[in-house]
Amino acid sequence: MSSPSGFREIASRELGNEYSRIFLKLLSEGFAILRSAGMSTFEDPQEALDRSRAIRRDAVERMPELLEEFARAAGENGAVVLWARDARHACDQIVGLARERGVRFVAKGKSMITEEIGLNRALEESGVEVFETDLGEFVTQTMGLPPFHLVGPAINIPPDKIGEAFFAKGVIREPDSDPVRLGKAVRAHLREKFRALDMGVVGVNMAIASTGTLVNVENEGNIRMIKSSPRTLVAVMSIEKVVPTLEDALHLLRVLCRNCTGQKMSGYVTFDSGPAGRGEKDGPEELFVVIVDNKRSAIYQDPLARQVLRCIRCGACLNTCPVYARIGGYPYGGVYSGPMGAVLSPLLHGIERTSDLFRACTLCGACRQVCPAGIDHPELIRVFRQREVEAGAQAAPGAQGAAERAALGVLGLCASHPAAWMAAVRSARLACAVLGEGGYVRKSPFGLSGWFSSRDLPAVAARTFREWWKGRDAAKGGRGPGGGPT
Repeated sequence: MSSPSGFREIASRELGNEYSRIFLKLLSEGFAILRSAGMSTFEDPQEALDRSRAIRRDAVERMPELLEEFARAAGENGAVVLWARDARHACDQIVGLARERGVRFVAKGKSMITEEIGLNRALEESGVEVFETDLGEFVTQTMGLPPFHLVGPAINIPPDKIGEAFFAKGVIREPDSDPVRLGKAVRAHLREKFRALDMGVVGVNMAIASTGTLVNVENEGNIRMIKSSPRTLVAVMSIEKVVPTLEDALHLLRVLCRNCTGQKMSGYVTFDSGPAGRGEKDGPEELFVVIVDNKRSAIYQDPLARQVLRCIRCGACLNTCPVYARIGGYPYGGVYSGPMGAVLSPLLHGIERTSDLFRACTLCGACRQVCPAGIDHPELIRVFRQREVEAGAQAAPGAQGAAERAALGVLGLCASHPAAWMAAVRSARLACAVLGEGGYVRKSPFGLSGWFSSRDLPAVAARTFREWWKGRDAAKGGRGPGGGPT
């Protein structure tokens, strides 16, 4: 299972990546325009958002019963439903299916849950070759990179670098950096695989409980090829993908696409209810649906954290996040990046292992504002920070707790006594003058050097605000800024 690590080091490196920085700036600015244009095509954009949020809230609250309903309907349609308690269990079941059928290679559609559980590695370790068929995923697989963005996993990689990787791996016969020719080369390379495909693996955007239908959204057509070509199809979904009805799914699709790429609808949307029927030429002979828990049941038991399961993976929060817009997806260390990664990864991997993710957040609330699923990312992040502090105090009740209490006591004393506050300000000004380098504070003997290394704090302030205001007041002869009495 993928795990976030090295956030600070990778973020520092990515801050110096000029190519990615240019792309991220264009992404955040362009997305706002595309999303606004897309949402404006609704008769009432706010009502459309309110409805999608209500659908996801209801679906998550009713998730246990909806999953049972989906499994029953899917079984009646001819699909075989397999339940997986964790990543290893899911991989073992899929690898077992491949071995039983003597599968030599598998073609995969873009799927975040299969990346989360580490399915590619599990298949390859069992001797089954795996081919990603989404263009961006094919690039990242070839180059050994994690996804940079939910929608465009390799959208930040220059064409010349892609060409070098393709040439080294034999995808193209001679070096090339033309994006169109590179895309055609991948298409030709994968078409040969589709012709001899025994088993395909896809993710699931939505699973409709009332009909047992699987919904997939894409813009390239590769998932549709995977669904129609092989004898055996495996669809992998996490438990929160279920929605009550076809009507609910259709509305969520309209909102998903507009928040994802600004489109009214993606290029390809497929609805599949079971394997191919008698007389049908396209479609698999057998369909397996693997429903993965992987700690989500535990998340569901937490009334506050449960809202994370509403996410529809549109990527809107990434595209509006000021932190993601500076560092991109690599620092998040795995499948989920941006605000969605900051609230989901701590629940999957543990708060103590992911504190850098949620402590990097500015709590600006942009993600909450655009989220079509109604997730309150800032509130969750605030709670994660609180829980981390509480866990730290319990683990080391002596030193850490005493130090925090002492610091807060001093702050409270200064805040409630003007004379103490001014004395503290004068002391801080003196300390800044001593610690300053090049006009700014860059280091601290109190463990705050990391904080100062990324913030511009002047080493010497000419005057405090109080001093400036007092001088301004005196210059006006005792009259306030508006000319009236103070």
